[in-house]
Amino acid sequence: MFSCFPQSALTDVEMQLRGYLAAVRDAELADLQAAIQRFVRGEVKSGNAQFCPSSAQLCIEVRERRTMRELMARRVAAVPAKLAAG
Repeated sequence: MFSCFPQSALTDVEMQLRGYLAAVRDAELADLQAAIQRFVRGEVKSGNAQFCPSSAQLCIEVRERRTMRELMARRVAAVPAKLAAG
């Protein structure tokens, strides 16, 4: 993600990376990858699309991706139940 967004000369990249790792340590890899992709593509509406998101912004997007993944899984699981009942 750092290669896709410009960094301020004052940015401590190591500290920023530690913040990201602490924020997403319990996240599923698929959710993290989806969140990063959305930031890189400019699909996330919050924040400034010209700079790396904060660790909090990344964490919020990771949670949104998890919610979407879980909703899709429930929807897929409900389809066979409806077919069996129908």
